Amino acid sequence: MLPNPSPIPVMIAVPHAGRAYAKSLLDRMRHPAFSAPRLEDRYADLLGEAVAQELGAALLIARAPRAMLDLNRASDDVDWEMLGGRPPDASASPSGFGRRARSGLGLVPRRLPGLGELWKRRLDHGELNERISAIHEPYHRALADTLETIRDRWGAALLIDLHSMPPLAARSPGEAAPEFVIGDRFGASCDGGVVASAFSVFAEAARRVSHNRPYAGGYVLERHARRHEGLHCLQLEIDRTCYLDSRMAEPGPGFDATVELVIGLVRRLAVDVADLGRTSDRTRWRAAAE
Repeated sequence: MLPNPSPIPVMIAVPHAGRAYAKSLLDRMRHPAFSAPRLEDRYADLLGEAVAQELGAALLIARAPRAMLDLNRASDDVDWEMLGGRPPDASASPSGFGRRARSGLGLVPRRLPGLGELWKRRLDHGELNERISAIHEPYHRALADTLETIRDRWGAALLIDLHSMPPLAARSPGEAAPEFVIGDRFGASCDGGVVASAFSVFAEAARRVSHNRPYAGGYVLERHARRHEGLHCLQLEIDRTCYLDSRMAEPGPGFDATVELVIGLVRRLAVDVADLGRTSDRTRWRAAAE
């Protein structure tokens, strides 16, 4: 969803909140009632929708569940044992941000801590290819095209890759755990001034925030951030207790306050990104893109 013309140079994407579970997918899961919600960024899409509606930010929400395909993983980040072996045309040395498949959370999640294997049987190679062509490729193509459209109008664009997380543990005794994590791949994916403004917003609201730990950003940022071309990306993780109820099942009493906080964040960052666009050398990034 991209308002035309885009009123602010910001896009919000939500890759992990999909809840469109096909019966065939649930039938293949060992414990769907338990494992499916644990894979979700529960109702993070509602946060993104509320913020985008208020500010006019471009919005991209994945409806396919993460159990089917993880859009924050490279298309070759696959645990091939799930498919009975590597196909002949698969690269022996996958590219991309890193292989999360070894931990059980690759392109198709295989296992969860405390639960074990998610699936009753192996996945077929043809089905995996269908998921990639029907879900992964269109999502990332839409994300890239929208960011470039915004950048072309404003001179710079910012993607906020929106996620939610379970409550973090405190780093040391007596220290409160972060409620939010800002990831910029240790400075690689976003202008430092934009990141500093994000921290200012949380500080002014007296909210606890961490930088790149434990979430620095994944494949989405690695693929789409190109600072030298005016494309900046941040990953924002929000503690689910900030906006869900005590069962972590439905929007809770903190939902509206969290929406207002993120609205303030996006509004502030939009000003910074617009300033970046006004001072950018568009000839330079156009040459880089070519």
